[in-house]
Amino acid sequence: MQVTFLGTSSGVPTLTRNVSAMVLKPPQRSDLWLFDCGEGTQHQFIRSNLKLSQIKKIFITHMHGDHIYGLPGLLASIGLAGSSTGIEIYGPSPLKNFIDACLYNSSCRLAYSLKFHEVENDAFQKRILFEDSDLEVKAAPLKHRIPSFAYRVNQKSRPGRFDIGKAKSQKIPPGPVYAALQRGEKVQLEDGRIFSGNEFCGPPRPGISVVYCTDTVYTESAIDISKEADLLIHEATYAYSETEMAYQRCHSTATMAAQIAAKAKVNQLILTHLSPRYTPGNETSPNDLLNEAKAIFPNTQLAKDFLQIDLKKCCNSS
Repeated sequence: MQVTFLGTSSGVPTLTRNVSAMVLKPPQRSDLWLFDCGEGTQHQFIRSNLKLSQIKKIFITHMHGDHIYGLPGLLASIGLAGSSTGIEIYGPSPLKNFIDACLYNSSCRLAYSLKFHEVENDAFQKRILFEDSDLEVKAAPLKHRIPSFAYRVNQKSRPGRFDIGKAKSQKIPPGPVYAALQRGEKVQLEDGRIFSGNEFCGPPRPGISVVYCTDTVYTESAIDISKEADLLIHEATYAYSETEMAYQRCHSTATMAAQIAAKAKVNQLILTHLSPRYTPGNETSPNDLLNEAKAIFPNTQLAKDFLQIDLKKCCNSS
């Protein structure tokens, strides 16, 4: 699973940070899943190694402009390119009216289909929002000034590692039989021998899990959806010194994000959605927020635009 940050500022863009957008590339697929789409997101795509034409799903956390104003333009550009076969959009119930109005009033007709999914009911009832043979997505309500939702992407457990040496020692011919055994299936060879995949595979390998959590003040539901995730991406709009303002505006401090990561027992925390007031040279810098979080949850990293994380390798590539 690969994660790319395209916008890591809150409210308004800065010289070095655009407003909210993050892209997830599921394993073994060419698809891209976009989470939030602030103004200028399509420009960030152009500056990255990602392609708009590969977007298959879009997940919107809430209806504030710094998370959605880039969406109509991005959808229109994808339409002009003529390379999309359809996009599914997940988000709060007003999202469809917003997109429909923008496209209608700009006389924009898309040459591909949009399918909208309202997330409220599934989020509050803790139901699976999307599922296929390899992945599932869940949502959870957060605590913000307007309805806001976190998303969790889970990769399902994979079969254990296949012991090729053991298969060869049994003189099992390579090819499709190996693939069937690795899937845990039972196979019968031409000589009549029967083997079960369980004999040749190690224990199942757990999949990767990623949680995207913004905008919200500290809330138990963020802990619940983040439990034991490999990666928690959480907003950190404010420094600890402005905790009162964070509560007033229903945003998190870096300390709150770290507390959630610690209580949820995640593997890694990445802070995003930083206030523009924290720029290098100011009294408080992004590194100060990072240090506040690390004091509680050491495995914390600060997001920056175009930071790319490969969760298979557990290391960043930029």
